[in-house]
Amino acid sequence: MKNKVLSKSLNRLSWMLALLMSGIACLILLHEKRYREAVLYTVLTAFTIALIGFVHVKVMVILSKQKDINPGKFKRFRFLSTYLASAVIYLIVWPATISLFSTKPWIYDDWTLMAVFAAGSIVINSVVLVLHDTILMHSQKMQLDLELTELKAAHTEAANLLLKQQIHPHFLFNALNTVKVLYNKNLDSGDTYLVHLAGFLRASIFNRAASILRLDQELMIFEDYLQMQKIRFGAALFCVIDLPEQSLQHYYLPSFSLQPLLENAIKHNELTEHAPLHVLVEQQKEWIVVSNNLQKKLIKTDSTNSGLANLSQRYKLMSGSEVIIEMTENKFSVSLKLLSE
Repeated sequence: MKNKVLSKSLNRLSWMLALLMSGIACLILLHEKRYREAVLYTVLTAFTIALIGFVHVKVMVILSKQKDINPGKFKRFRFLSTYLASAVIYLIVWPATISLFSTKPWIYDDWTLMAVFAAGSIVINSVVLVLHDTILMHSQKMQLDLELTELKAAHTEAANLLLKQQIHPHFLFNALNTVKVLYNKNLDSGDTYLVHLAGFLRASIFNRAASILRLDQELMIFEDYLQMQKIRFGAALFCVIDLPEQSLQHYYLPSFSLQPLLENAIKHNELTEHAPLHVLVEQQKEWIVVSNNLQKKLIKTDSTNSGLANLSQRYKLMSGSEVIIEMTENKFSVSLKLLSE
């Protein structure tokens, strides 16, 4: 829809340029009292410029659909194709049209006039390029401003959501209740749980303003939460983390993007020693994939279903990539594209 609107704006601009340039040509011819040629050259000028503008829009639409083309190639292909097309249009349309209204047949032997046509095509094509680029730059600036506003709003909303979800009274109540039970049964387990709880709460407070974290930092938050849940559920929860050491230092993720996936898996699946929940965190090329076996709870838990939606929105605004969510009969997985910057 956006491309259609932009194409219409560029075509409209091309027609305005065509009318302006043809009007100037008409006034010049009328001033020189070349009344007979004024109508022909005015219409011919308008048609040629409008046709060149139309070719520009078509070239950009075709190139924009090529997913494997980079900005440098896009610019070179656009310049080469439009300048070549405008030269062909001038060297075919003008001589052919003039020959129709002349008593003498047109012969491509007037090299001076041919050079004038070629120069005219270069000038007109350059003017169309500048005007179209102005519209494109203005459109891109508006889009960037809109995305920046959305990103700021999403970041603020995400920060508030993190505070509500991760330092929620309900979470703290469960955590403290777990500590109480552990201290009555096993002091060592209670101490270990408190250490991980403190680390998780510290990260929640100090990293809440960060939009992205290095993968090893994000993994530390995930592991603190994971160890708390393993103490709580015991043999009912298994988690394997298979990430290359090099990736931990060179890639990034939006802050608090892994922990909600583990929380989501625990919240919506049954966990028992006879049917444990298996969670796998692995890297597949440039993606982090968090998957678990699917054994849905028979009784649905209260949930706003905003965790994955919020993560997807932040991911799209930050990287332009989508969060890939896949569910089969026995498996649920979420794939996050690793960020290099």
